[in-house]
Amino acid sequence: MKALITGASSGIGREFARILASRGWDLIIAARSTDKLNALKDELSVVNVRVITIDLSREEDAFDLYEHLCDENIDMLINNAGFGAYGEFEDVPLERELELIHTNVCSLHILTKLFLRDMIERDSGTLINVGSMAGFSSGPKLSAYYASKNYVVRLTEAIHEELRRKKSNVKVSVLCPGPVNTNFNDVANVSFSVKGLDPRFVAEYALKKAEKGKMVIIPGKLMKAAKFFERFLSEKALTKTSYDIQNSKSGK
Repeated sequence: MKALITGASSGIGREFARILASRGWDLIIAARSTDKLNALKDELSVVNVRVITIDLSREEDAFDLYEHLCDENIDMLINNAGFGAYGEFEDVPLERELELIHTNVCSLHILTKLFLRDMIERDSGTLINVGSMAGFSSGPKLSAYYASKNYVVRLTEAIHEELRRKKSNVKVSVLCPGPVNTNFNDVANVSFSVKGLDPRFVAEYALKKAEKGKMVIIPGKLMKAAKFFERFLSEKALTKTSYDIQNSKSGK
């Protein structure tokens, strides 16, 4: 069995790699940091690990990645690459937001479509798109990030239903964690008041649920409760609440 993991150099992506390696999966790990990827490859020497240095803020890199691997049977694709940018919408540099959109939305869309077509043709495979609890609401002060994760959530839900109607054996899930102890905070330039989940727990939980064909995967009791109570609030109230939460995060 072979898995392709983007954003595999740290956080949840790295834990996905460690877990799958412990199960005997061969891995293709992709990210921008060659040094971190090679260190992970050395750690996971019990299986075959291939390193691909790639920058998914460039859409052509997503196409190149598929062209490089299209002749191989990828049994699992985990679209984990992504980042956030904190600040008032008017203040966040446009160039940074475009990098975010290209990474979180465009490249994810490209890889999902191209690899999913191959999985559908074989009638087998698992695809996990890493979304976020941010994908269920708007996010003042993290507006582009929240919008990008809304795209990921709704796209994956739609694909899941299309495949269900076809009675396809391909499994498609979107992972929607709340705060996780990763380097997201440093990249987005924020700090969270809520204690983050352990990335190992998140990855293990996601794999367990994805293998069962779960459409939306929300790890942690607190986030499950938050998702439940959201249904009782208006969009305006949710946005106000989201602003207060984001405003409590201090830029570093």
